[in-house]
Amino acid sequence: MKITDIKTYPIWVGSRNQLIVKIETDEGIYGLGESGLSGRELAVVGVLKHYREILIGQNPMKIGFIWQLLYRSQYFEGGRVLTAAMAAIDLALHDIKGKALGVPVYELLGGKQRDFIPCFATTGSDSVEQLIENCKLLISKNWNVIRMSPAYRRTDLTTTDQVWEPWDSIGVTADWFAQVRAAVGSGPVLGTDYHHRLSVAEAASLCQRMPKGTLDFLEEPIRDETPEAYEQLRRMTDVPFAIGEEFSSKWQALPFIERGITNYMRLDICNIGGFTESMKVAGWCEAHYIDLMPHNPLGPVCTAATIHLCAAVANFFSLEVRYSPTENLNFYDDVMFPVQPKPDGSRFPVPDAPGLGVEFNEEAAKEASFKFWEAPKLYRADGSVQNW
Repeated sequence: MKITDIKTYPIWVGSRNQLIVKIETDEGIYGLGESGLSGRELAVVGVLKHYREILIGQNPMKIGFIWQLLYRSQYFEGGRVLTAAMAAIDLALHDIKGKALGVPVYELLGGKQRDFIPCFATTGSDSVEQLIENCKLLISKNWNVIRMSPAYRRTDLTTTDQVWEPWDSIGVTADWFAQVRAAVGSGPVLGTDYHHRLSVAEAASLCQRMPKGTLDFLEEPIRDETPEAYEQLRRMTDVPFAIGEEFSSKWQALPFIERGITNYMRLDICNIGGFTESMKVAGWCEAHYIDLMPHNPLGPVCTAATIHLCAAVANFFSLEVRYSPTENLNFYDDVMFPVQPKPDGSRFPVPDAPGLGVEFNEEAAKEASFKFWEAPKLYRADGSVQNW
C-alpha cells in the first residue's frame, strides 16, 4: 500500500473552522485526521503542502517511521504549526491502518481498557444564582465533573475587542465558586479554566480567597512557557493543576510531568503530534500517577481520535466535550460527518468500527467555505494587551 494523495479541507463547520485532512492510498483505503491549531489553519495547510511532497509513495502502515521522517526532515524541528500538521497526518495514518486490518484504532494501541469514556461539562453565567442552577442541572443529568467559567469571562464571540481586568474577576469568581460548592456539596468534581490570563500572584490570590476544597482543579491559570513559574505557583496553593493543552511535543510536556507541576494532563491529540506522541506522554504520566484529561474543543475527528486514546490508556480521568446541556456548541455537523461518535448522556461508548469510526462528506466539504476568524482581542483598561 502506498500514499497517493493528501487533501486538506479548512472549512467552517457550525460555529468554527475545522481543518480536516484526508490521506488516500492506492488500495482505495483512506484516513481522516484533524489539526488542532485553531485560528491559524491556513498556516498548517502550508506545512501540509510541504509534507505532501515527502509522503506521496510512502507506506502508510509505517506510522512511527513517518512521524520521525516528518519531524526530522527540516533543520527547524518541532513547533506548534509543524506538530499540528503532523498530528493530522498521524491520526489519518492510524485510521488507514485500522481500516486495513479491520480493527478499531485502540486495538493498534494495545486494546481498550474501558467500555465507555466519561466526559466533563463546561458552564458559566452572569450571576452566581444562574451558575448554581446550571451546575445543579448538569448534576441531575449525571455530569459529575464540571468546569466553571470565571466571573466576567467574555462569552460573546461576535465582538472582537473587550476590556478584561484580572482583578475585576478574581474576587467575584472566588466568592461565586465558594457558593457553588456550598450549594452542590462535596460530591461533584468542580474546576475552572482561566485560559492563561493570570499572573502567578493573581492565580495564587484566587486560590487563597476560596475555602479549602472549593476547587478540584485549576486549568491553565498562567502561560506554560516557563515551568518555573508554575513551580512557584505550586508552592503558593494546594489546588491541583490541569495543564497541557498548549503542549506541542513530549519534550514540552516532560518538565511538567517530572517536576510534579501538573496533576491532570490536558493533552491535545491534534496539536501534540497524534497518537504516536500522545501514547508516549501518557506512559510518562502513568509512571508519575497523572491522569489524562484531554483537551477536545474541535470536531468529530478529534473527538473520535481522543476516544480511542482514552480507551487504550490506564490513566484517564475525563474528556472535554462541547455538547453538554449548558454549552451545546455546534461542532458536530451530521451532514459533513454522517458517521461520528454519538454520546450516551455524559459519556461516549467505546466504538467497535474499524479505524476511527468517522465518515466525511467530501462533496459537502468542497462546497463549504473557510471563514477568517480571530480570537477575541482582550485588553486591560489601560490599553495593554491581555491573553485570550
